[in-house]
Amino acid sequence: MNHNFADLNSVMWTAIELETDRSKLINHYFPIPEQYTSEEAFVAPETRAVISWMQNIPFVLGANLHGGELVITYPYDMTRDWAPREHTPTPDEAFFRWLAAAYASTNQVMSNPDRRPCHNKDFLRYNNIINGADWHNVPGSMNDFSYLHTNCFEVTMELSCDKFPHASELPIEWENNRESLLVYMEQVHRGIKGVIRDKDTKAGIAHAIIKVEDIDHHIRSVADGDYWRLLNPGEYHVTVSAEGYFPSSRTCDVMYDHFPTTCDFNLTKIPRQRVKGIMVNRGKLPKDHQLRLRQLRMRKLRITTKAVNRRRAAAAAKLVKQV
Repeated sequence: MNHNFADLNSVMWTAIELETDRSKLINHYFPIPEQYTSEEAFVAPETRAVISWMQNIPFVLGANLHGGELVITYPYDMTRDWAPREHTPTPDEAFFRWLAAAYASTNQVMSNPDRRPCHNKDFLRYNNIINGADWHNVPGSMNDFSYLHTNCFEVTMELSCDKFPHASELPIEWENNRESLLVYMEQVHRGIKGVIRDKDTKAGIAHAIIKVEDIDHHIRSVADGDYWRLLNPGEYHVTVSAEGYFPSSRTCDVMYDHFPTTCDFNLTKIPRQRVKGIMVNRGKLPKDHQLRLRQLRMRKLRITTKAVNRRRAAAAAKLVKQV
């Protein structure tokens, strides 16, 4: 399943190569490629279900649990030129390294300096964390899909040398990972959060874009104007923009506290006269084509998934009847 998500990395890198004007490039909420949404697409029902889940719930922090090694890997998981392995960082490299280290340093087995390597790779000398693409190339990973298609930051946790531990070993595995799981979840409170509202009506603004200066990866507000942006401690210049509104900027300081810094934004609507001027000059008010395309393709993915499920159910019913 971790290799079954849409390859959005290639979409991003192709756009970077073809577009000479960097201001026109998107760096978040990449739409699912059209061929991925068809009924014939080689997409597991579990993958379709997870994508639908991610669309319905605005996750902020995630992890997928694996076995067979003792290491935490973080995006990107795919190399840019399909090299077997190459360090391929995201714009949020520093925060992803923090997330990975928060888990590895509190895991009872990973943090043991006397433990042996699982196989032929000694991750101890990397402090048990590694960029996924620097370990092995994985196109269509859940980590990369989450980062490029949603607001969610996600890592992969390789929890045991034994890929299939016996049931009798599970209580020990739980003790090895309990504290680190709790510490990892606490990292969701590191960064900034807030609500983006219309200055006059005080209504929340959905799909507003939150830009952090010097980090080339934006996120969006959700249905009620809420947003959460994971960041390491520091001072950040944040700009929020939304269709039909003037952008707004402010400085947000992230401390070492166990709670996020609140940074709310009130946006002022562009006057109708200004809107008319834009429509005259450009022919129409600029729209977020990427978001609309994304919504259309998600709708198509849901429709084809239902069609696939109906065919499977009919085939199963026919088989039962024959028996």
